[in-house]
Amino acid sequence: MKIRMITTFFGPHSFGGDAAYVERLSQALLRRGHEVHVHYCVDAFNAVRGDQKPREYQAPEGLEIHPLKSPFGVLSPILTQATGKPWLKTGGLREALDDPATDLFHFHNISLVGGPGVLELGSNHHAPRIMTAHEYWLFCPMHLLWKNGERACDAPQCLRCMLRDHKPPQLWRGTSAVPRGLSRLSTLLFPSAHALEEHRKRGLGRHVPLVHLPLFLPDGWAAAPRRSSEEPEARPYLAAAGRLVAMKGFQRVIPLMKYLPEADLRIAGGGPYENELRKLAEGLTNVHFEGLLPGHRLARLFRGARGVVVPSLFPEIFGYVVLEAFAAGTPVVVHEGGGALQETGIQSGGGLGYTSDVELLTAMRRLVHDDRLRAQLAARGRQTLETAWSEDTHLEAYMQIATQGRADRGLSTLAGPHAWRRAAQRRAVPD
Repeated sequence: MKIRMITTFFGPHSFGGDAAYVERLSQALLRRGHEVHVHYCVDAFNAVRGDQKPREYQAPEGLEIHPLKSPFGVLSPILTQATGKPWLKTGGLREALDDPATDLFHFHNISLVGGPGVLELGSNHHAPRIMTAHEYWLFCPMHLLWKNGERACDAPQCLRCMLRDHKPPQLWRGTSAVPRGLSRLSTLLFPSAHALEEHRKRGLGRHVPLVHLPLFLPDGWAAAPRRSSEEPEARPYLAAAGRLVAMKGFQRVIPLMKYLPEADLRIAGGGPYENELRKLAEGLTNVHFEGLLPGHRLARLFRGARGVVVPSLFPEIFGYVVLEAFAAGTPVVVHEGGGALQETGIQSGGGLGYTSDVELLTAMRRLVHDDRLRAQLAARGRQTLETAWSEDTHLEAYMQIATQGRADRGLSTLAGPHAWRRAAQRRAVPD
C-alpha cells in the first residue's frame, strides 16, 4: 500500500508524542513493505519552538519526507490557526491529496498544517481517510483541556483561554468546519478509551465512526544490552520524563523529595517551565535534571529506576512514557486525574495511582523500598505491553481498519471500537 501521513510536526521539526507515533508507525509500515510519505509543516515548528532547535534526525531508508515551507514563514500557521484553512500550504497539500496512486491517507495533528480545511482537500475519493486524535484540538482550542494555563478544564471558557495564551481567536470554531471535515473521514481513531469518550460526549460521533486504537512501542525499544560500564547506581532513584511545562505536574513531585532523602529524582526533558522547576529544587541535592535524552539514553535511565513518576495534571490522551517505562522493566506511579493514565498506568496492573501528595509520597516510598512489589508491577506492565501495546497487535488492527475502509467507506461496523483488544487476545493465546 501507498500511505500518506499528514501532520504538523515531524522529524527534526518536532516535539511530543504525536510526532513519535508518526515516526514509529511509519517505520513499522516500512518494515512490512509499504510505501510511506510524511507531509508536515516546518513553519509551524518555527512558530512555536521558542529556544528549541531542530533535533538531529536521520530518516529511515525508504521513508519519503515532504517538509512544507512557505516563503511567508510563520504567517502561514498563523493564518491556519485563525481561519482553520491551509491557505499558504494549499498547493503542496492538494497535490498530495489528489494523488490517485495513494491507497490510504492518515491525518494526525493537523492544527497548524491545515486545520479542519485540509480534510476537505483532494480529488482522490477511493482511498480511505483516517485520523488519529492525538489531542483534544477538535473541540478544545488549547488542545489539552488545560484551563487558563492553571488547571484541568472543568467548564469551557475558550475565549478567555485563547486571549490569555495570546492565541488569535478561532472564529471558524463557530462554523460547520469540523463536522464538514470529519464527514470526509472513514474513521476517527483514539489512543485511549478516555479520549474517545470525551469526544463522544461532545457529539463528534455523529459525523464519523469513533474507534479506540491504542498506540504502541516498536519491538525492542528498550532491549539494548547493559554495557559493561553501566554499573548499578550507588543510590536508588525515581525517574520522570516529559516536556517541562506546568501541566505535566513535576512541580508536585519535586518538593516531596525533601521527605525521601534516601533516594534521588532524575527528570529528563526540557521546556519553558524548566527555570521554575530548577528554582523549586534549590537546596534539594537529591533532585537532578538530565536534559533532553535520545531514546536509548531514556531507556537506560528508566531501566535503572525504582519507578517512573508520571504526575500529569491534565487529562492525557495516552501517555507514551508509561509504555516506555514498562518496556524498560520499570513500574510507574501515575496521577489518577491524568486522563488515560488510569488505563495505561493502573488498569494495566503495572503501576500505582494517587490523588494527593501524601498518596504520591507513599507510592514513591513503596517502590524505593519494596522489591517484591516493584517486581510484581513491572512484570504485569511488561505483559500488557507485549500484548495490548505491541507493534504486531497495533499493525494488525491498523491494517484491518485500512483494508475495511477501502471496501466500505462507511465503516459503521469497523470490527467494533476495540479491534485492537481482540488482536491482543489472539496474540496472548499460546500456540
